[in-house]
Amino acid sequence: MDQRTRPTPRLAPLAFGAIPEAVPTLEIAKKRIGFVPNSQLTMQRVPKMLQGFAQLSAAIWDPAGKVEVKLKRLIAHVASRSAGCQYCMAHTAEGAAKLGVEQQKIDAVWDYQHSPLFSAAERAALDVAVGAACVPNAVTDEMFATLRQHWSDEQVVEIVGVIALFGFLNRWNDTFATTLEDEPIEYGEAHLASQGWDPAKHLR
Repeated sequence: MDQRTRPTPRLAPLAFGAIPEAVPTLEIAKKRIGFVPNSQLTMQRVPKMLQGFAQLSAAIWDPAGKVEVKLKRLIAHVASRSAGCQYCMAHTAEGAAKLGVEQQKIDAVWDYQHSPLFSAAERAALDVAVGAACVPNAVTDEMFATLRQHWSDEQVVEIVGVIALFGFLNRWNDTFATTLEDEPIEYGEAHLASQGWDPAKHLR
């Protein structure tokens, strides 16, 4: 996508290195996903906030966690889609693909309730992701009870942690009208556009 067609952010990201204190944290993001997200280039204005966000993110995405990181990416994607955040939809879907989630499963994730590609445990987690991303929160006692039938208390905390992290990110990026980077745009155009995803208007 041509840069001229992208929405103008409400607060422009600062260049990498503009805040020396933030560089080590931004380097971690670059190593993890291959580029520095504009969301974090904006956040670096408050280095302590960026550092705190990075620490929480590292805990959420810890490969030693009890919930597979691939599923966590799909949970983040479904929650972001439920919340309407196109920026995070592109990031989470592309991130799932980079982790090795089959494209067929990513394509089917919004039909997870009926797709045979998803287990009952995955459906329970994704149901909560959809409900929790709504405003007001639409998670019911029944949905949560079903979640706990399939997942331990520790796993439930991890699942809700992913959803809550993206509750922050969805509001952050929609409010700042964060400009989407080239890699997520290319992925979105190739795989999400047919589902109504449109980065040219996603934050207007």
